[in-house]
Amino acid sequence: MTQSPEPAPQHPVTPSRRERLRPLELIGFSAVLGVFSGLVVLLVTRDLVLAAVFFGIGFIVSVMMVALLGLGGKPSEADVQARKDLQGPAGGDKNWH
Repeated sequence: MTQSPEPAPQHPVTPSRRERLRPLELIGFSAVLGVFSGLVVLLVTRDLVLAAVFFGIGFIVSVMMVALLGLGGKPSEADVQARKDLQGPAGGDKNWH
């Protein structure tokens, strides 16, 4: 077994500000949907507890739907390249682990 003495240098990945704030945008969108459902129930029934329950249900369901839609998207070029790197080394060595 021969191993290279040093691993290949890796460049640090610095995400942009938009990439860092993307999860907060999705959580905020889900919170808005939860508030909307809670307000509708509050205005119809005038029951605070029931409105809070529907806020929670609306928030959780919208978070799950946003996550599922995100999983169904096309992967970026960087993701495709990272998956190719995980498949094995370029030399084709079968025992690379």
